[in-house]
Amino acid sequence: MSEDRSSFLKASWVNVASNVIKIVVEGVLGVTFGSLALMADAAHSVADLLASAVVLVWGRFVYDDPDASHPHGHDRFEPLSALFVGGVLVLLGLKLLYDSGHALLDGPSAEYSSILVAGLLVALVVRYACYWYTVAVNREVGSPSLRALAADSKNDIYTTLAVFVGVAGMAFGYPIFDPLAGGAVSILVIYQGIDVSRENIRYLSDGAPPAEERERIEDAIRSHPQVHGLHDFVAYYSGHVIEVEFHAEVDGDLSLAEAHDIETELRELVREIEPVSDVHVHLDPAGLGEWKDAAERSSASTAPR
Repeated sequence: MSEDRSSFLKASWVNVASNVIKIVVEGVLGVTFGSLALMADAAHSVADLLASAVVLVWGRFVYDDPDASHPHGHDRFEPLSALFVGGVLVLLGLKLLYDSGHALLDGPSAEYSSILVAGLLVALVVRYACYWYTVAVNREVGSPSLRALAADSKNDIYTTLAVFVGVAGMAFGYPIFDPLAGGAVSILVIYQGIDVSRENIRYLSDGAPPAEERERIEDAIRSHPQVHGLHDFVAYYSGHVIEVEFHAEVDGDLSLAEAHDIETELRELVREIEPVSDVHVHLDPAGLGEWKDAAERSSASTAPR
């Protein structure tokens, strides 16, 4: 856990530093030469910097041990920080789209310079290196926050390439390409923000994991030689990890000690499955689950409509 925390913090700091570099380079050049596309991309990076800082502060709490105030751990802090990233991206994208529309109506006023190309190359290299490093770290850490930051870095690569189109248009005497590139950047930003937000809302709202994930967990439970049936199975996200609850049916004549051992084995068996965290097991005598389900179906079918 301490190694994961250290890797998480390093990757977060790399994202912060790369955004600062990109903001300075694109912001100065955008203001100097009047490029809306560069200023839009620099503003995008300001939001990225804020998001990276939030991930750095909030995301690290997930590596803290459970305590009296958070007995189930701190897993929800991470998708909360990632959701913040997504929300910021959506709001910023809408603002950039608005500004680009105004520039198209009023007429562009940007000036071309080869320095713009050099600045964009610096921004592109910095953000690609950040993306590559964040993805590499997250293969080991498995963090939704780092995944959101990696997606943001990848998004930055696309937006910078779009800005290149605007600068190229200016170079060939078509300054209208600058606000067009700014509009394209804003649409990409909005899409990425919605995608990140949708994923992490599921993590925060106790959403169910994919069907194949649930089936994998159920198959593991049924593989235990003492389990004759399974009912009342529930799996849901608690942050980016999965909590599992279920009733397993076993022989009714087992001793208390034997039942306890089976319960422990089942809990450990399920917790070996990534990304399962907490497991709550209840043992029932074999056949009780089927009887209960049958009774409920019978009651439902005879109930007045």
